[in-house]
Amino acid sequence: MSERGDHVIYRVLVFGRDGSEILLTRSHASVQFPEVTIPRWERMTENVTSAVERQWGEEVVCLFDLNSESGNSSSYVVARHWRTSGACASPLHWIPVKDLSAHSFDDPGDYAVVQESLARCRISVRESDEDPFARLGWLEQLCEWVGQSIAPRGIHLTGKFRQLNASPTFSLIRFETNGPAVWFKAVGEPNRHEFRMTLKLAELFPNFLPEIIRERPEWNAWLSFEAKGRELCETSDVNLWETAAALLGQLQVESVEKSRDISCAVARTLKTDELAPVACPFFDVMRPLMKRQTKVPPSILTDQELSDLEERVLNGLARLRDLEIPNALGHLDPNPGNIIVSSRSCVFLDWAEAYVGNPLFTFQYLLEHSRRVFAADSDAKDRLIRAYAERWKSRLSPAVVGEALKLSPLLAAFAFAAGNPAWGNEERLADRATAGYMRSLTRRMHREANELSNRRPLCLC
Repeated sequence: MSERGDHVIYRVLVFGRDGSEILLTRSHASVQFPEVTIPRWERMTENVTSAVERQWGEEVVCLFDLNSESGNSSSYVVARHWRTSGACASPLHWIPVKDLSAHSFDDPGDYAVVQESLARCRISVRESDEDPFARLGWLEQLCEWVGQSIAPRGIHLTGKFRQLNASPTFSLIRFETNGPAVWFKAVGEPNRHEFRMTLKLAELFPNFLPEIIRERPEWNAWLSFEAKGRELCETSDVNLWETAAALLGQLQVESVEKSRDISCAVARTLKTDELAPVACPFFDVMRPLMKRQTKVPPSILTDQELSDLEERVLNGLARLRDLEIPNALGHLDPNPGNIIVSSRSCVFLDWAEAYVGNPLFTFQYLLEHSRRVFAADSDAKDRLIRAYAERWKSRLSPAVVGEALKLSPLLAAFAFAAGNPAWGNEERLADRATAGYMRSLTRRMHREANELSNRRPLCLC
């Protein structure tokens, strides 16, 4: 992967359906992989497939990205040819793999990448559940399964699809039909739990999750209908954000009585009485981690500041416990891109970060996302808060909700950090980016703790 400012360049290996041929470009006496340039921070798979079709006139299915172990510093995307979609200014050429050698390429290391990639694809051809989406022919098998699954619903595939995510164990594809579109999703480690969790939540709360059509346990995969509405991230309509806030509250209220069933499927709990014992170990890790920071700014919190912060977190958790808010379904990352909203409904996707615990943390995370849309619009924020709080009136007094929302900016930040397993993993904290991220979360808690004394409980009467 080469870098150019806000874009990155990938070399793309496009194999034929049986792996005996590969699409390459020619120049003089050598060959090269086709290259594509895509935005740095957007989905790699979706952008690569679009760029290959636009630039080279070929539709491909991504299998996995590859950091070569051959000594080559570049990164690659391994793909399978699907079909030719149009002409291009510089056509690609099918070349038998057996005719290639290290001398065939401008970069001799590229030949080792071909062998490495093809070996991985062919190992996965055997009948095994391991790395199912590295197989060269997996999409044909999937299309057949999807077609069989939707036929009883009176619909069929049209042949058009959009691949959004690709790896040997993860997949996300949108298939068009002659009726509503359907989505196929498969998950691997570390998110295998999302499979059973999604099925359980769809069973318990059918109004808040997409309708599941069929599951495929050997792939940790499921097929569902596309939810009606628009992604919350695509709108600045405060009415739709209010709907999302209100129905998030409604979902959580309904989940209170089912929290025991949910706990059987959800991977983590963030109950108030479980968070307090984590505070001391967490800040014990943060003290030496802060001292490892080599650049200022950002600020390096002192041992005393961390001790004061720890005390404020513990005091806040004690106050929150006294409010006796029931445990409910929560989400550590309610990304507006995974919330499909209309004027009357709201569907929540991507439950890998689900938890059982204090529900108001989730709303606080949603409020953080809303700031990017409504900036300093305090009226919009108040509307979202009141819409959410209204759904809790059957269980909690306005005074309790108001006090809990006052504490939430600090405690939700702590729950988010403490819920990340990285802080307790020395190997992961050795990574500079991970260590920096955990320090930034701690600094965020410090800012929220300093503001807490000036923050009045919200009046929701």
